[in-house]
Amino acid sequence: MKHAILYKTMFAKDRPFFASLYTGTKVVNVMENEKKEVEPTQENHSGYIKMRKFSFVMLMFFLVFATAGITTFALAFGDEKAVNVGVPERTEFKKLYDTYDELKKDYYKDIDQDKLVNGAINGMIESLDDPYSDYMTKEEAEKFHESISSSFQGIGAEIQEKDGNIVVVSPIKGSPAEKAGIKPNDIILAVDGKSIHGMSATDAVMLIRGKKGTDVTLTVQKAGSDEPTEIKITRDDIPLNTVNAEMMDNGIAKVQITSFSENTYKELQDALADMEKQGMKGLVIDLRQNPGGLLDQAIKISNLFVPEGKLILQVEDRNGKREKIAAEGGKKIDVPVSVLIDGGSASASEIFAAAVSQSANIPLVGEKSFGKGTVQTASDFNDGSNIKFTTAKWLTPNGDWIHTKGIKPDVEAKLPDYANLPYLNPDKELKKEMVSSEVKAAEEMLKAIGLDPGKVDGYFDENTENAVKKFQENNKLSADGILKGESTMDLMEKVREKILQNDTQVKKAVEVLQKEKK
Repeated sequence: MKHAILYKTMFAKDRPFFASLYTGTKVVNVMENEKKEVEPTQENHSGYIKMRKFSFVMLMFFLVFATAGITTFALAFGDEKAVNVGVPERTEFKKLYDTYDELKKDYYKDIDQDKLVNGAINGMIESLDDPYSDYMTKEEAEKFHESISSSFQGIGAEIQEKDGNIVVVSPIKGSPAEKAGIKPNDIILAVDGKSIHGMSATDAVMLIRGKKGTDVTLTVQKAGSDEPTEIKITRDDIPLNTVNAEMMDNGIAKVQITSFSENTYKELQDALADMEKQGMKGLVIDLRQNPGGLLDQAIKISNLFVPEGKLILQVEDRNGKREKIAAEGGKKIDVPVSVLIDGGSASASEIFAAAVSQSANIPLVGEKSFGKGTVQTASDFNDGSNIKFTTAKWLTPNGDWIHTKGIKPDVEAKLPDYANLPYLNPDKELKKEMVSSEVKAAEEMLKAIGLDPGKVDGYFDENTENAVKKFQENNKLSADGILKGESTMDLMEKVREKILQNDTQVKKAVEVLQKEKK
């Protein structure tokens, strides 16, 4: 799933795509996800935004395909008059038509006409060399629209194609992908043993997604590692409940936004109202691992924090013309705020982070964000297929283009080292006398949860065996000193719980917030 900022557009459906797409406005999305609209004229995002949709460009694009469609019909069925009825001849397509005719006439076996046309369109889009532009067949488009609805079935990770590789942008919080240890910048090399190198993100999504309860095995090259790892994941329902709130100590509320979906603004309003009832005195907005979502949602949410008249973002077309979107009046959050970002924060989450940082002086805490600074439009054809392509850049209030660069936090903070340990394959047995990088990772996990595996060196010695037995006894497992299956899964889950208990980035965000209060 790539993430993309999607405008409402003709024939379009609402939202990015998870496994997926993620970042758009209402066009009816990560690992792995919005309603029919009319043509892209000016739109008012619920009182927050008026934006031109580059109607001339879209009209020309539509005419190109209308012309191609009529001419192809004539070539296929021999009605020469059809070529000249109401549409001028497009000489730039002569080479394309000649190629079609030659193949249709002399290719050594029968040709699937739809496959030829789809291939031509796909080649046109691929020639843009833009990972955020894509052509989807009817089947792929159905998955795309499903992934941008309120829920879908899969593993819950957003991916993108980068330099021929399928790279994870971010797993969805609580998803099977996150629980299996999938992290930003992991490279997926194969799906169920089939190499996906050189494949588009859409094609990769088609392989990875599937029905709840079914398994998929990913061959993954973890970030910073040269050794591939096989990870079996059981697909599940991926609900897009995008806002999670909790009250911490001293009246500090933490609100996590996992993506910018159709209902995120309303979910956030409800969460903030609940936190205010509980006496909220400060607020941490957590955008970590947030791959983006709908542009209109990012604008509405930014408006809660950015003073009236201050810029939220700018959108620049290919001619350099900029549309400036400023905050309007309405309810504003008036308690001290800090915002958490990391390498999985992309697209719409970066729009929000840049807006509150540059226009509301709200501090950003954590790690540099992903760096996605383009805007996409998605449109359906009558046969159900779909194209998604980049139409503009988005810039921060100060006019910065963060594409591929990301946003640096005001205060850097990292998670503990054990938060970056690799996934352990539960189907693989780790036992005494073994030497491997997996054994070393297991030793580090045991040490992280307070057990003593001896020297952390990748050698499964007696001390390691005793630590595993102790772990198994503490968790009512068969104490055989061997890590496999349930023992492996439980060990990784305990480490995950430890990370949540010792979230150094949240602690730093609270510390920064308390300084702001003073």
